[in-house]
Amino acid sequence: MSPTKFFLDKAESKPTPDHHVHIPASALQKSRENESVVEVILVTAVISSKHFKVENGTCAFWHENPVSTVDESHSKNLSYITYVGSALSVLLTVFSLIIYTHLQRRRPEKAIGVHMHLTGALFCLHLSFLLSSFWVWLLDGNVEGRVCWMLGFFLHWSLLASLTWMALEGFHLYLLLVRVFNIYVRKYLLKLSLVGWGVPTIIVAVCGILSVYGIYIPPKLGDAKNYNSTVQMCWIKNDSIAVSYITTAGFSCLVILCNSFMLSVVVFKMWVLRGGCRGSKNSSAWNKMSKENASRLWKDCATVVGLSCVLGLPWGLAVTTYISLFGIYLFTILNSLQGVFMFLWSVALTCKSKSDNNSSVKDPSSQKMMTTSFNN
Repeated sequence: MSPTKFFLDKAESKPTPDHHVHIPASALQKSRENESVVEVILVTAVISSKHFKVENGTCAFWHENPVSTVDESHSKNLSYITYVGSALSVLLTVFSLIIYTHLQRRRPEKAIGVHMHLTGALFCLHLSFLLSSFWVWLLDGNVEGRVCWMLGFFLHWSLLASLTWMALEGFHLYLLLVRVFNIYVRKYLLKLSLVGWGVPTIIVAVCGILSVYGIYIPPKLGDAKNYNSTVQMCWIKNDSIAVSYITTAGFSCLVILCNSFMLSVVVFKMWVLRGGCRGSKNSSAWNKMSKENASRLWKDCATVVGLSCVLGLPWGLAVTTYISLFGIYLFTILNSLQGVFMFLWSVALTCKSKSDNNSSVKDPSSQKMMTTSFNN
C-alpha cells in the first residue's frame, strides 16, 4: 500500500511499475461534497479483482455509476412538468369524454365505448395523482391517516384501471384485426367493463385489507443529494413497496408487451391494405392515387402514433430513465400528457367521421384502424 495526499482536482497513484490508478475530479468531489476539505489521502493496493477494468495490462480506471441521476434543479423542472401535464390531462380528458359521448350518440360503436372507459380511467389517474401530491404538500408530510389512505387507494386503483383498459384496447384490436370473423360477443361492453373496473377493484381491495396504503417517502439511496425521486405522496407505504412492483411494474410490463405485439399487427395490416389497394386499381386510377401517397403516409403515421398512445406504449419508456437524463424527461413529458394525447385522438376521430360523411371515397386502411367496431 502507498498512501498519497492529493488535492480534489484529481488523484493518481502508481503502486507498482506495472499499475497506474487514476480517479477523476468528479468522483472525488462527489465523495466529499458534504465536507469542506480540499485534500484527500489516496491509499492504493494491488489486488486481484474482476471489478477493475484493465486496459493494456497497466492502467486501472475508476468508472462512475452509469445509472442516470437527477440534481435538484432538474428534479424541480420534472415536478413542474408532471404537475402541469397532469392538470392539462385532467382538463382535456373531460373534453374528450364529451366528444366521445357525442360520437357515440351519432354513431354507436364499441371502439368509441372502449375509448370512453380508458379516458375515464386516465381522468381518475391524473386527478388522484394531483390530489395525492397536493395533500402531502399541504400538510408538509404529516398526512398519516384515513385521508391519505383513501388517496393512496384511489391512486392505485386509477393506475390499475388505466393499465387494464389499455390492455382491453389491445384485446379489442385483436378481435378486429386477427379474429375478424365469428367475433360476436353478447353484451360485449358490459363484459369489458366488468374486467376493466372489476379487476383493479379486487386488487386494491386486497391491498387495502393488508393495510399497504399511506404516505410514500422516496428512498435517498444513501445520498442526501439524490433527487431521482423526491415527490412524497399518498401511495403504497415504503415497507410494502414490493406490492407496488408486483401490481404496477409487473402488470404494466405485461400490458406493454402484449400491446406492442398488437401495434405491430396494425402496422402489418395497414401495409397489406395499402398493397391490396394498389393492386386493385387500374393504371389511370393508380396515377391519381400516387399523388395522394404522401398525404396518406402522414395519416398512417398519425394513426400508428395515436394507437401507440391509446395502447399505453409510452409507459415502456420507463427503461430509458435508467440510462440518461433525456430519457427521464421524455418519459415524464409523454406520460404526464397522456390525457392530452387522448383528446387529440378524439379530435382525430371527429374529423374522420366528418370527412367520411362528406366523401363517398373512404381510405381503406387508416379508416379501418381508427373507427372499427362490430355488432352487439
